[in-house]
Amino acid sequence: MLTKEQAGDFFDRIRRFSSAEEVEAIFTSSRFALTRFANNTIHQNVEEENSVVSIRTNFGGRTARAATNQFDDASLRRAVAASERLAQVQAPDVDLLPMPTAEEANAGEDPAEGVRASRFFDETARISAAERAEAVRGMVAVADRQKLTTAGIYSNSESREGIFNSRGLAKWHRQTLAEVSVTMLAENSSGWRKLNSPDVSNLDAMGLAEIAAQKAVDSAHPREIAPGKYTVILEPSAVLDIVGFMFWDYSGVAILDQRSFLNDRIGTQLFGDNINISDDVAHPLQAGSPFDGEGMRRQRVRLVEKGVVKRVVYARATARRMKNSEYAAKVGPIEATGHGFPLPNEVGEMPMNLVFTEADRPKRAPEKTVQEMIASTERGVLVTRLWYIREVDAYEKIVTGMTRDGTFLVENGKVRCGLRNFRFNQSLIAMLSNVEAMSAPVRACGEESFDMVVPAMKVREFNFTEVTRF
Repeated sequence: MLTKEQAGDFFDRIRRFSSAEEVEAIFTSSRFALTRFANNTIHQNVEEENSVVSIRTNFGGRTARAATNQFDDASLRRAVAASERLAQVQAPDVDLLPMPTAEEANAGEDPAEGVRASRFFDETARISAAERAEAVRGMVAVADRQKLTTAGIYSNSESREGIFNSRGLAKWHRQTLAEVSVTMLAENSSGWRKLNSPDVSNLDAMGLAEIAAQKAVDSAHPREIAPGKYTVILEPSAVLDIVGFMFWDYSGVAILDQRSFLNDRIGTQLFGDNINISDDVAHPLQAGSPFDGEGMRRQRVRLVEKGVVKRVVYARATARRMKNSEYAAKVGPIEATGHGFPLPNEVGEMPMNLVFTEADRPKRAPEKTVQEMIASTERGVLVTRLWYIREVDAYEKIVTGMTRDGTFLVENGKVRCGLRNFRFNQSLIAMLSNVEAMSAPVRACGEESFDMVVPAMKVREFNFTEVTRF
């Protein structure tokens, strides 16, 4: 895999091969290994290693990219030439800014200061196929004890990414990640758990399998109840997958394009006063690079405070456009926040390190565990996760989807039985206005959105529209 020193050497060659006014290179190098199992046996084991450089050239606002995974001089020359040919036939982009200098990219507060945690762990990088197989054997043993069928994955990866440009910028990041996903299947029920972490010691594969198996057992022979509006207790993975559909809208470009549900709503009380959301790359439960697609330092941004939407995130060019737009007085603070994607792109920026924060939580709503939420519920539905989520109304942020892999009836403070799954049609604005209780935020992952730090939530009047056939 590439080192920063090797990438710097390759970039020096790329600069020599280019005649462009500016040159940028983004290096990605990764090793990914995966063990997949189904029907209680391993059926696939793969490992892949690859390194790629993506080269952007700029001629007076005309810019384009080309990439290669070969690093000999001939291959680098071809990639540079391809980028330049593509750039020279583009129309000039009047909004394109000069590439940032190292000083500009490092300006502002360092969000990781004082809480910088390593995101590279040798133990995670060194996980072998034999160790993954041993963990799978333990998960299969859990399934066998309960007479269940299990399927899932156990993977580990090591990644390195860096960005260099001809104005002196040179940044590098290393990270590891281990992930376990396990589904337990019974005759007419199922259970599921998934978790990942840069540090494999945070993963308990057997524990995840035990939880998934118990969900499958407890939801066997599910009852059917009528659709309608129920109090729901959403486990963190369910919260993550549904709320993820709104964060593309926390973008300066989305505001400028008038396609954000936050248009004309920034500065207003949109959610309940117990909702606080930040984008915080330095949070100890988060992962990912501390710089964005242009090399700008990612800033910690308070997006929502006590239910009031405070601001959105910006790439460099978007911030300049917004300051000169008719919306400038309506969108809160405007500044580059280090959330841009590699240029050129059409979507601008997005918050990618979301944290539902514990700060400013009203005293009347202390943290609750899922068990405490269940105990306080007269009648409701406990939801393990959601899937097949799609947007119905972009401005009211109404989404539809289904429950899956562990849906339960709660009555008189206890889980009574499994339920047939529901389809829902739910406004995220209404949902985040009806949150009665939340757990402590945890690192969670799902299948429909990206990883976040979120709590479990107890929500009033969640709208189930029909019962599914399984």
